[in-house]
Amino acid sequence: MFNFKNVVKSAGLALVVGLAPTAGTAEIFKGETAGVGDPVHTMFVAFANQAGKAGVEIQVNAGQTLTKSMLKGGKGEIAFFSTVPSLVNLMAGQARMYENVADAPDAAKNLRAILGFKAGAYHPVTLAGSGIENWEDIAGKTVFTGPPAGSASATSEALIKILTGYVAGEDYTAVRLSWGEGYTALSDGKIDMMVRPAEIGSANIERFGLSGQFRILSIPEDALASEEMKALFGRPGRGMIQFAGDLYQGQLTEGDITSLGFTQFVGTHAGVSDDVVYAATKAFWENLEEVHATAFFLKNVTAETAFTSVNVPLHPGAARYYDEAGITIPDDLRP
Repeated sequence: MFNFKNVVKSAGLALVVGLAPTAGTAEIFKGETAGVGDPVHTMFVAFANQAGKAGVEIQVNAGQTLTKSMLKGGKGEIAFFSTVPSLVNLMAGQARMYENVADAPDAAKNLRAILGFKAGAYHPVTLAGSGIENWEDIAGKTVFTGPPAGSASATSEALIKILTGYVAGEDYTAVRLSWGEGYTALSDGKIDMMVRPAEIGSANIERFGLSGQFRILSIPEDALASEEMKALFGRPGRGMIQFAGDLYQGQLTEGDITSLGFTQFVGTHAGVSDDVVYAATKAFWENLEEVHATAFFLKNVTAETAFTSVNVPLHPGAARYYDEAGITIPDDLRP
């Protein structure tokens, strides 16, 4: 579990990022991540861009459902992917979305990590005039909780249940759409609220304040001590995060907003060459200033955060770089 405070401003897509000097003969590695505008996408593309400087050319397929990308990665069908820590145990235990995937446990054993990072926070957003000013007001409303096959929707619905006791489909209507459709539905008034994981200071969230007012619901202080909330914060890749309400123009909740934070890591699989992963990892860290210039939230990516929420072994190629750079690797992450 992590606990940090952050007060800052800040569709499918395939592209090849990389500057391999022998593009005609170099191997192109497949990579998958979330949609454009998502902090996970921003981080993954930053990694792929730096890897390209070392001749590791990654074809980035964006707008993917990460539950599926991780499975494909574990099976060796793609080489690099954005990884959700909370899904690792589900895959290993053949649970929930992996229940009918016979080889999910074997795929989980094949997952390897390169680096972790603090991605952002869940933003429960509702427009002024929706009738929602606190969590209890969700009763009878329509709430976008996330994509159909992703983990975010289950997390959003769990958060709502802990805070209100409301059950999706009974006390309120939970709508599951793609991330882009969720934004559009809220803007068009077709839903009453959207719960969206995003980086702190997200331009996608900010846009709701450019043409009107909106509200981000904060987790009440008296709810933080409940065993259910502690359990949610304690899940892999989850934790509490706070940011200033006036960070966003037109945002109505005053003071600091307490939210569910999330972390992720860039993953690969055991079958990728040690030399390839070493080169990509080294290029990323040796060009960290350029990574920091990519997006404000990436300034939080440092050697001290390299293993944030990582819960699978490091790839030997990544471990080789960290050892050479003098970055201490936790014993439980050594290959």
